[in-house]
Amino acid sequence: MSAPAVRWGIVGPGRIASALVGDFAHTPNAILLAVASRSAERAAAFAAAHGIERAYGSYAELIAADDLDAVYIATPHPQHLAIGRAALLAGKAVLVEKAFTATLAGTEALIDQAQTSGVFAMEAMWTRFQPAIVRTRRLIEDGLIGAVQSVQADLGVVRTFDRTDRVFAHELGGGAILDLGVYLVNFAQMILGEPISVTAKGSLEPSGVDAAASLLVEFGGGATATLMCSLHSPMPGHARVYGSEGWIDVLPRFHHPKSIVLHRQGEDPRPITDLPLGAGYAHELIEVTECLRAGQLESSVMPLSDTRSVQRVLTTALDQLGVHFEEDPSAMA
Repeated sequence: MSAPAVRWGIVGPGRIASALVGDFAHTPNAILLAVASRSAERAAAFAAAHGIERAYGSYAELIAADDLDAVYIATPHPQHLAIGRAALLAGKAVLVEKAFTATLAGTEALIDQAQTSGVFAMEAMWTRFQPAIVRTRRLIEDGLIGAVQSVQADLGVVRTFDRTDRVFAHELGGGAILDLGVYLVNFAQMILGEPISVTAKGSLEPSGVDAAASLLVEFGGGATATLMCSLHSPMPGHARVYGSEGWIDVLPRFHHPKSIVLHRQGEDPRPITDLPLGAGYAHELIEVTECLRAGQLESSVMPLSDTRSVQRVLTTALDQLGVHFEEDPSAMA
């Protein structure tokens, strides 16, 4: 007998959830049943717009529902720990939007809770599951560019400062590093392994969050990553992986690419296109759904140890810039 379908709920009906929700149509054995907001009106509007069966006016109500198996958490970063912990304690698997939490201590606490509860948890880093990224990793593993030596990547947007906007609000974990830099560090860590050290330079917004940052990250064997992110520069979103026998260009925007170009010494460039399903979020939903149906507690593609490593780099970089966040213990109130 095959495993039953995984029944999902969404906590936080914002922009990211709106982008992701349509990809449940591309996710076999997954059913989206409910959405929750701290505003009953907002939850009801989201449910009506997306054809979701139930809407809750509190996160606690959704987490208490006995017919849900997994919760996608898409609230601001400082709220992830409290909501994720409550869901795990209720025996519900969690897919937690990046960044996993606002602090390294928060990440460690949420990972500890998942492991203590024996319940699945994964960071929603959709990049790792994009077909073009899967192809990139395969080419590297097959030795097509030789020994990997360094990674370069950038990701920037142009936003007008607004203290009330989540991305600029200190109390909501705003700033370039947690919103954009997380993609950069995660990509580099995926390719190069465990980071050893990070040096960060950057600038701050009037609200005290980081406006832009450049990171030099050191890995084992002398490998390095140079990473740039900004809220005020239209960077292309390009990534390049250098090896001893060639390099791979991950074309913009690298965190959800459709194409890469393989460059091998002495050969013509080889463009490769791998299109995602739907809007690209289906692949991470498929991963979680398949892991749960198989009884697994972690993803081998986005393991919790990698989430911890990435969050350590992010928190250290923020510390160097003088930016210090706190988790929001009242998120479930």
